[in-house]
Amino acid sequence: MVAYGFKKYFAPQIEDGSKGHTIRGHRRRHAHVGEPVQLFTGLRTRHCRKIIPDPICIAVLPIVIMSSDLIEAGIAYIEVDGTPLHRDEIEAFAVSDGFDPTRLQGIAPPKLIGASARETMGRFWAAENPGSIFQGVIIRWEARP
Repeated sequence: MVAYGFKKYFAPQIEDGSKGHTIRGHRRRHAHVGEPVQLFTGLRTRHCRKIIPDPICIAVLPIVIMSSDLIEAGIAYIEVDGTPLHRDEIEAFAVSDGFDPTRLQGIAPPKLIGASARETMGRFWAAENPGSIFQGVIIRWEARP
């Protein structure tokens, strides 16, 4: 079983099921399809809390994200499993990844929140992932019945 840590402000969206995936860089071991995953806030601290009962991994797919400070939105390109997202699909993807600014208002740092989910995601990526090209995996899960 693999554990993933999240910023506290993503927990409500994981709890209500609107955030059903995470994007992570390559590492030695990620979840496998069919395996339970553990989702926490405050991982490796005394404030550690399991967000929901262990959901089941339903997909692990390669993802490429290109960011740029030359565009206001920050996120220039996203490709999931070899398929590039159309520019109109990037906003919906950013919402599904937990970056809807209306959902983060009042619980995330104000400097993170942009005018759109894509811009908010761009600000997060600029702060958390140095460099303009990110290659990793998207891990999707489904809550247990």
